Amino acid sequence: MELKLKNIEKPNFGMPMQKPEVSKNVYEERCKKLYEKSPHDWLVIYGDKEHFGNIFYLTGFDPRFEETLFLIGPSGEKFLLVGNEGLEYSSKLKVQAHVLLCQSFSLMGQDRSKSPRLDNLLRELGINESNSIGICGWKYLEDEEKPDDTELIFVPSMILKHIENVVNTTLIDITPLLMHPEKGLRVYNEVEEIALLEYGASRSSLAVQNIVQGTKVGKSEYDAVSNMNYSGDPLSTHVMFSSSKNKIVGLESPGPNIISKGDGVTTAVGFFGGLSCRAGKITDYDENFLNNIAKPYFKGICTWYENAYIGAKGKDLFEKVSRSLMEGNLKPALNPGHLTSIDEWLHSLVRPNSQESIKSGMAMQVDIIPEPLPDGTAVNCEDSVVFADKALREQIEIQYPDMWKRIKRRQKFLREQVGINIDDSLLPLSSNPGYFSPFWLSPKNILIKIS
Repeated sequence: MELKLKNIEKPNFGMPMQKPEVSKNVYEERCKKLYEKSPHDWLVIYGDKEHFGNIFYLTGFDPRFEETLFLIGPSGEKFLLVGNEGLEYSSKLKVQAHVLLCQSFSLMGQDRSKSPRLDNLLRELGINESNSIGICGWKYLEDEEKPDDTELIFVPSMILKHIENVVNTTLIDITPLLMHPEKGLRVYNEVEEIALLEYGASRSSLAVQNIVQGTKVGKSEYDAVSNMNYSGDPLSTHVMFSSSKNKIVGLESPGPNIISKGDGVTTAVGFFGGLSCRAGKITDYDENFLNNIAKPYFKGICTWYENAYIGAKGKDLFEKVSRSLMEGNLKPALNPGHLTSIDEWLHSLVRPNSQESIKSGMAMQVDIIPEPLPDGTAVNCEDSVVFADKALREQIEIQYPDMWKRIKRRQKFLREQVGINIDDSLLPLSSNPGYFSPFWLSPKNILIKIS
């Protein structure tokens, strides 16, 4: 694989002007499917500010300050249990559900005298000692991680204890029903959800491109990040920026540090629906960095794009990307690619020996973090894509013609200008797909594949 630098003005792919809405019928159908997949009488789904993805997927409600429980019962009734501040915000619900105050979820020092204790509240809903209960946490343990046959669930023990006070049956972890990388409901996105993901991905990637192009020597990291033109989109992660001639910490937030020529630099912005990341060097040109780090890394990115398609196995993608990076004595620090959603990391089928394969409707991050890197060095080119078979592509074209035009422009750019031969099933959601400049003082000089 041969790469070279070429000065290319990033095309205007267009931007979604209005935030798409996922209909209430879609949310209701998700709840119905989840209940039908589970053998239990009651389903209890946990959420909080950081772990909002499962509840948001089912209800359109994202917890802001407090813990939240969403319950689905045997008669199809649904209940959302919120703290004091979640009560008003529950107007954002997209499903037909009873909203109940559970003040134990409220912040410290607030009034907790108006609602029953959690276990008593559950009894009032009709849960009894003979009911079987399925619990959905924010992630789950694989079998080899469990010390014994005990069911270990990623939900606060306070909540589990209150549920155990009500029932005599064992609480069962049903989190894989939503989050398994091939069988989970959340890994398959409806056309309405794809439109919402594209909205977040295109806006976050534009923000990152604005940061890269606006970064100047002598300015602070705060100044650089201010170029993103943040308009208030919900964040799936902290805004990240780090520049230094010492160790670069990718998860670091921007600070008052003054940017200097020769610094390594990285930035990332994640909105609900998509995260974008770029990393490189604060310089116009550095031949050693280009040949020994940037080009070997970008070969891994090209390999990912050209080998990711419907039917590709996770283990094959992992092995091909790893072999490509190995040419530059690099390897993936984490999974070279993962499933994404409204929250940034859902799961990953890109693992050694993974037999799971890419399916239509899956959204993924082209996320390759390389190691080892010398201090003061960073390199990254991360964006969001979704995979769609012919039927789903036709559905997108009919229901969201403007989004479809943006996707087709991005595909054309990747193939004709970056030189990456992507499969028709790979739909780029980013505003700057594969647009990677290793040198931030010449941000239009990007790496392209020429053979």
